[in-house]
Amino acid sequence: MRVKSRWTLLLILALTLSYSVAQRWGRWSDGYIPHPDTIRTAREAPSHSNETPMWTNAPGFQKDVFTFTRVRYQRAPYGSYSAGEWSTDFPDSDLNLSFRVQELTSIKVDPEARVLDLTDKDLFRYPWIYMVEPGRLLLEDNEVPILRRYLLNGGFLMADDFWGEVQWENFAHEIKRVLPESQWVELPMTHPIFHSVFDLKLAKNEMQVPNYIQGMRSEQTHITWEHHDGEECIDVHFRAIFDEKGRMIVMACHDTDNGDGWERESEDDYFFKNFSEKISYPLGINIIFYSMTH
Repeated sequence: MRVKSRWTLLLILALTLSYSVAQRWGRWSDGYIPHPDTIRTAREAPSHSNETPMWTNAPGFQKDVFTFTRVRYQRAPYGSYSAGEWSTDFPDSDLNLSFRVQELTSIKVDPEARVLDLTDKDLFRYPWIYMVEPGRLLLEDNEVPILRRYLLNGGFLMADDFWGEVQWENFAHEIKRVLPESQWVELPMTHPIFHSVFDLKLAKNEMQVPNYIQGMRSEQTHITWEHHDGEECIDVHFRAIFDEKGRMIVMACHDTDNGDGWERESEDDYFFKNFSEKISYPLGINIIFYSMTH
C-alpha cells in the first residue's frame, strides 16, 4: 500500500507540473509556444520545422507591406468532437508562406508576420486575417460586432484546416452571428481566385492537402482525407461569403489542410512536391493576391 500510495503521489505531482508548464508556456499541436496570450509575431515563437530565412524591405517602406495576420481565438469546451486551436502549424506556416509570397511575387511582405486578438486595436491595420482549425471556434460577444465591422469595411478572412460536417456547422454558426444576412457560396474551380497568379487546373478534390503524416503515407495509400466524428472527409469545399457589392469577404477551405503544406515544406520530398509546391503555396498566394486586389 505504501508503494502504491507513493506512486500515486508521484503521478499526481507529475501531472500537476506538466499542467503548470502547459499553462505557463501554452500548448499547441506541435510543441510549446511562449506567452500564448500576448505573443505578437511569429518570429517570437521557436520554429519546430525549418528556420525561415529573414529578409528586409526598403527603408521607409517597412510598413507598406502585406502581413500574414493570424487570429488568436477561444475554443468551445470539449464536447462530443475534437478540433485544433488557433496556434496549429504556428509559427512555420505563417513565416514560410510570407517568405514564398515575397520570393515568388512582386508583393512586399512583413518578415515577422503578426498574431492578434479580434479586440486588438491594430486589427484594422491588417486587411487579411487567418483562422486555422476553427472547428471549435467560439467568438466572444464583444468580438462579434468587431469582426462584422472589419469584414464590411474592407477586411478579408481566410479559414483553413477543419474537417467534417460537425466542425463546419460550428464555424458556420459562429460566422452567422457576425453576418446574419450572409449566405455561403460554393466556389467552382473556374472562379478567378484559383487563376489569379497561378493557374490551378486541378479538380476540387485533387486540391486536398492532407496533414503531413497522412501526406507521406499517401504515396502508398493514395488517401489524403481525414476521419472525424465517424465521417470520411473526402470532399474538398471552397466556400465564400460576398458582401452586397459582390466583394469576397470570407473564404473557407474545408476538408483540406493548407497550413501543413506551408509549415512542413522542408521535411519530406514527396510531401513538398505533391502538396506544398503543387497546391498549398499556389492556392495561398492566389487567395492573398485576389483578396488584396478585389
